[in-house]
Amino acid sequence: MTLVAGVDTSTQSCKVLIVEAETGAVVREGRAPHPEGTAVDPAAWWAAFVAAVDAAGGLDDVAAIAVGGQQHGLVALDADGRVVRDALLWNDTRSAGAAADLVAEVGAAAYAARTGLVPVASFTATKLRWMRDHEPDLVASIAAVALPHDWLTWRLRGYGPLGESPLGPVLDELVTDRSDASGTGYWSPTTGAYDLELFALALGRPAREADPDRASERLHNSGDAAAVVLPRVLPPGVSTTVDAETPELRGSRAGMLVGPGAGDNAAAALGLGAASGDVVVSIGTSGTVFAVSASPLVDESGAVAGFADAGGAHLPLVATLNAARVLDTVAALLGVDHDGLAELALAAEPGAGGLVLLPYFEGERTPNLPDATATLTGMTLASTTRENLARAAVEGMLCGLADGLDAITRLGLQPQRLLLVGGAARSAAVSTIAAQVFGVPVVVPEPGEYVARGAARQAAELLGSTPPWSLAVHAAVEHAAQPQVRAAYGAASAAAHASR
Repeated sequence: MTLVAGVDTSTQSCKVLIVEAETGAVVREGRAPHPEGTAVDPAAWWAAFVAAVDAAGGLDDVAAIAVGGQQHGLVALDADGRVVRDALLWNDTRSAGAAADLVAEVGAAAYAARTGLVPVASFTATKLRWMRDHEPDLVASIAAVALPHDWLTWRLRGYGPLGESPLGPVLDELVTDRSDASGTGYWSPTTGAYDLELFALALGRPAREADPDRASERLHNSGDAAAVVLPRVLPPGVSTTVDAETPELRGSRAGMLVGPGAGDNAAAALGLGAASGDVVVSIGTSGTVFAVSASPLVDESGAVAGFADAGGAHLPLVATLNAARVLDTVAALLGVDHDGLAELALAAEPGAGGLVLLPYFEGERTPNLPDATATLTGMTLASTTRENLARAAVEGMLCGLADGLDAITRLGLQPQRLLLVGGAARSAAVSTIAAQVFGVPVVVPEPGEYVARGAARQAAELLGSTPPWSLAVHAAVEHAAQPQVRAAYGAASAAAHASR
């Protein structure tokens, strides 16, 4: 039996799955929490990874490993491989003004054509611009820029801060994959290359792609010391290796194969086996709607991000900031757990008696309203009940995601099946109401760590062709569209936009 490992370094925790390469069956697993916040010291990710590997029984018998992780986070390193500031995560919205500046300077249409994206506060390029404008002293010390999964892969392979890792700060050994690179705002899914002009526009510094032939050079002694190193983008199926054992990482050993890794949504698509016609709706800390496309899609409005996937195709995606925590907030307000919230919601009629929740509790990314707040409309003595409030929370969260699906279908993709994943997908109310809101059949896979599973699938593919891994289904709900729910939400959303 050949074993492989998949890692999910997410916003909330690090998960490690050890699985059979041939079947995808989970043999053992471990996890460890990450600190809360929108700016985090990456050292916490490394500590969580070490703890999660230990909880999973170590890597001694693992033939290959790959890392999936949260997209967009800015990890800025100096020449000694140390972070110059806490990493700014995808959900840090302080760079909203910087995003607007980049759009004004380049133009939304031009930016979308060059990168598949129109900048919003989530993307790495906007965080670089924020640093340029607000932390110029730190900008001068930046020698490399990586993403969370790039940085953890680098540490896994034996590289890292001077004096804290076996091989030290060899910045030219930084690698990434096309899916995560496509979320930076300075890499093109169409050309498959960095747009170094856009990077320089963001940070005010030139950059170059990491070159393993220069790995023996220390950056500050090289001929272009002013150039910031960007991770080398590995094609699908291309591996690196662990180059030195890291004693604190149980089972780490030189020669173990390491996959390119992937952004969290691309890794989840691998883990689910998503194919043409499938739309994945993931309801976690953030909400995402994405689909597999054979060709790149460009949306000048910026609603749809034209990401790449991890397998050579494309992954048009819409993301919302407000997802499962909408349910957390309303459940706490009503004094119930999630099962209690589901019971209340299913006791109400579709449309929640006229109550409509626009769930912008943390601002919003899609639509791009970083300073927005949540609103509840349609309150009357008759409509304001616990049941209707619970249902309005579920409907509001799902309607925001359904707007994302509409944006994708306008670009020509036609969904045949909706795969609903994430912690909130386990709620009977969420799956039932999703079929009514989206108007397509809904399949809820068995709860699982699909980002880590996708990373494990990538690791298995490094060992040769693998048979399809089966997908266990928790529930399947035929669609029974309730168009009045979307209509009421759309009217409330339009009114909110008009008032801004």
